Amino acid sequence: MEIKLSSANTLGAGTTWSLPDVRNVTHNRMLLHLLFWTVYVVFFGLLYGSYIDDYYNAFMVELVELPFKMALVYFNMYYLLPRYLLQKRYLEFFVYLLLLMGAIGALMQFVLLPFLIHPIFCPTTCTEDNLTFYRFIKNIVNINYVVAITSVIALLKNWYSHQQAARNLTQDKLEAELKFLKAQIHPHFLFNTLNSLYSLTLKKSDNAPEVVLKLSGLMDYMLYDANAATVPLEKELAYIRNYIALEQVRYGERVDVQFTATGSIAGRQIAPMLLLPFVENAFKHGVSTETKGAWICIDVKVTERKLVLLVENCKCGDKASNSARDMASGIGLRNLQRRLELLYEGRYELEIEDEQESYAARLEILF
Repeated sequence: MEIKLSSANTLGAGTTWSLPDVRNVTHNRMLLHLLFWTVYVVFFGLLYGSYIDDYYNAFMVELVELPFKMALVYFNMYYLLPRYLLQKRYLEFFVYLLLLMGAIGALMQFVLLPFLIHPIFCPTTCTEDNLTFYRFIKNIVNINYVVAITSVIALLKNWYSHQQAARNLTQDKLEAELKFLKAQIHPHFLFNTLNSLYSLTLKKSDNAPEVVLKLSGLMDYMLYDANAATVPLEKELAYIRNYIALEQVRYGERVDVQFTATGSIAGRQIAPMLLLPFVENAFKHGVSTETKGAWICIDVKVTERKLVLLVENCKCGDKASNSARDMASGIGLRNLQRRLELLYEGRYELEIEDEQESYAARLEILF
């Protein structure tokens, strides 16, 4: 029987000048708002000035109208949008916004235009046409530009904030899940090792102190190094060698263990305690019931682009044959599969061969 699990994809001197830090600028809200309104006045002043061929009057009109437009914009951004639009109270939002725009438009139409703008800046162009309903609608449309622009900016900022929060929440959830999956390995490993130590103490074996020393080294790795996101591959392999040495103390000559590691291992990084479950499974489910002639082969090959781990073991006894399937169908494989998906999505392939006389697991990870 062969089980194949893989991810979605296959495998000096002088004065120096420097620009201001962009992040500091973007974090200064007052500067950003000032920049926006400056750009707005310049753009529409130039646009309207080119239309009437009088840039001075165009800019002065924009500056006189600016406080009213700013009041409308900020009331919309900080009151109407969050209270109504973002709460999905769309009808109320548009009704209140239209009423507010109408009030501002009426103020500009019947107060600013006849009593301030036309008498001071353009007295020769003040006619009755400027006080008509058509002119009123035109003013509303003029106000609508800045309201629309700032509303889009506010909504995009709100959307980005929610996306960022969602990403942070997802990342926190994934990190918590990884910690949980990794934590499941520790009690399992300690239980097996303490069982081995217990059996040695019962026999008053001279190997017990050596087991305690090696267990201490493994605990140090588990408590400190294994908390990092990645560890040097040399450390992970040294951890596996220590584990094998512990098991060999337990089984003695009952098990023949062959371990090889070849390739450019120096400088490579890997997620901690990702390879151990394969080795632990070979001992626990493959040879734990054997009295003689048991074997385990562990081969690690590292190339420039990938790591390949192959773990094979015999399973001659009935109990071993049945229990070996725990890794293929139980919690162990689901734990490994989930960790691989989280850590190496699109960059790994896992194959399992469960035969009558042997069991093999092959993991390939792309760097």
